[in-house]
Amino acid sequence: MANITRRGQRNEQMANEWRPLGSRMRELFGWDPFAEMAPYGGEALTEFQPRFDVKETTNAYVFRADLPGVEEKDVDISLTGNRLTISGKRECEERRDDERYFAYECSYGSFTRAFTLPEGIDADHVEADMKNGVLTLTVPKRPETQPRKIALGGNRREAPDKTKAKA
Repeated sequence: MANITRRGQRNEQMANEWRPLGSRMRELFGWDPFAEMAPYGGEALTEFQPRFDVKETTNAYVFRADLPGVEEKDVDISLTGNRLTISGKRECEERRDDERYFAYECSYGSFTRAFTLPEGIDADHVEADMKNGVLTLTVPKRPETQPRKIALGGNRREAPDKTKAKA
């Protein structure tokens, strides 16, 4: 058998030990001094909060999010003015009474993320794609807001030749 401790079994063992700064004290005070180190501002990972990568290219803003276990029908993307909102949900796996879990660490639930985009986006040509649990959203920039290269030359004056001036 693998070396896996059932949830609750370890807590039962620890409850019998005297640990002045252990879990018993945290229960009494209702405060966890290590909560600030937990992801998402002190919350444990009980709810699903996907992480996003956002980058700017010369032509667009690209958003990528890892959404494992989220179906396309459960994702909603909206753009109102310059406010991009992405929301969705990941359903919890059905638990049965005849199954015994050794760990239950995956997070489930609804999520919403909102981003304020800069002026100059082309809202009519936004593209979204979801492959292998990765959402990719491309928000193009309007052509007039993209940088243009300005060529040198054309009406340049030639510098006078100093050797001809002395003669």
